Amino acid sequence: MTAHGLPPPAPAKQALHKSKMFWIGVLYVAQGFPLGVFYDLFPVYFRQQGVDLAQIGVLSLLGLSWSIKFLWAPAIDHFRHHRRWMLGVDLAMGSVFLLFAMHAGFGPWVWVAIGLFTLLSATNDIAIDGYTIELLDKHELGLANGLRIGFYRVGMLGAGFLLALTGLVGWFGAFVTGAALLAVAGIACFSAPREKQRAAAPVSASGELRGLMRHPRIFVPLVLFMGGLLAGALRSPRVAAVLIGVAAAIVLWGRVRRRRHPTAGIPEGPVFGALLEMLQRPYFLPVMLFVLTFKLADSAMGFMVKPFWVDAGFSAAQIGLVSVNIGLVLSIAGGLAGGWFTDRAGIFRGLWILGLLQALSNLGYAWAAHVLPLAGAGTPIPLSHELLMYSVSALESFTGGLGTAAFLAFLMVIVNKKHSATEYALLSSIFALSRSVAGWASGYGAQDMGYSHYFLFTFFLAFPAYLLLPWVKKMLAYVESRRDWDAQ
Repeated sequence: MTAHGLPPPAPAKQALHKSKMFWIGVLYVAQGFPLGVFYDLFPVYFRQQGVDLAQIGVLSLLGLSWSIKFLWAPAIDHFRHHRRWMLGVDLAMGSVFLLFAMHAGFGPWVWVAIGLFTLLSATNDIAIDGYTIELLDKHELGLANGLRIGFYRVGMLGAGFLLALTGLVGWFGAFVTGAALLAVAGIACFSAPREKQRAAAPVSASGELRGLMRHPRIFVPLVLFMGGLLAGALRSPRVAAVLIGVAAAIVLWGRVRRRRHPTAGIPEGPVFGALLEMLQRPYFLPVMLFVLTFKLADSAMGFMVKPFWVDAGFSAAQIGLVSVNIGLVLSIAGGLAGGWFTDRAGIFRGLWILGLLQALSNLGYAWAAHVLPLAGAGTPIPLSHELLMYSVSALESFTGGLGTAAFLAFLMVIVNKKHSATEYALLSSIFALSRSVAGWASGYGAQDMGYSHYFLFTFFLAFPAYLLLPWVKKMLAYVESRRDWDAQ
């Protein structure tokens, strides 16, 4: 009560446009929309233009831009101005849309246009992720990543809106509308709060390269490591594993022989500076193994889920409704719940508790594969079997969102904000490498072991990451102890 006996005034509500979570929604709708266009809109458009399936399939290779974006992420960190990058690439992607609106058919220009589109979209991802990491405080990462998962999916659904629009205004109108949406997205992203200014790297890119070449024990493993990530992006998992393994062995050997980190004393530059700084951190290698393995069980099973639905006799409509559409809603709900829990319990607890729940869904599919007989399309499926499949699908979607929210919060918190765009792109590529390896091996595993035994096997793939949790905890403590971590 006040001195006059009146209740104290209620605290003023924060304006929506000043809320960080509002901008998370704006940024990740803008990030998800181009990906939805590439995977959902372009294939339909080209097929309706009479392009054969082989050419459409080859066009998908242009999506590699999202996998190799770590190669030019240092440019975003070096030149900064994330919001300007977002505005520029959105307007440029809108120009590509206008090009498609004005020209029909399929020719060499299409390859250039779509290659440019994916390159711009990947650059947008780098700028948005780097900006987001710098925007958020540690206690906000869980909720922010839950919202990020949801709004990214909403952005992808924008491609479905354009597809539906073609029935009213044709492809010309749809592409013009898409260009307008991209322009609005760019302006909205540019309107986000101004990013902090940071000092440029102390040496130039050429000076950094000359300095590294004088230290072959560092330069060679760096090149091997980057080559391994590139091989993983190009779907050559065995080559990637060999290159990265050799790079790690060289770094470990140099550290043991010299009794200090081999990168010590090398000046920080704009190209390899982020990776060199990461290599100097304690517990770096076991934490990178954790990044590789935390979602391994999920990735190893995920690529075989849809074939299992087909072989169990479910129709494409049932798969689309339950596994895709309802699964999307549940994964968003899981992401929000996982973010809420991570913010309150802490990232470390979020990782191991939500990671365990994430792995339990594999047991659900293992049980479903044990109970449900494999049948051809059109075979009547008992209601009890339908309910079982729908239940395990719901569990897998929801718990996948739980684990993803905690995992993304972990990746963001261990990133040095000085190199936010580059480090997050590198960590994302490392994670994508494990997903590529798991997807490549999953077909052989399911074919040789059968669905039930293979899904049960994938459950146990969750536990190698748990052996690395002590180093994860130490890394989180190290990040917490670095008072200048976020102030650099």
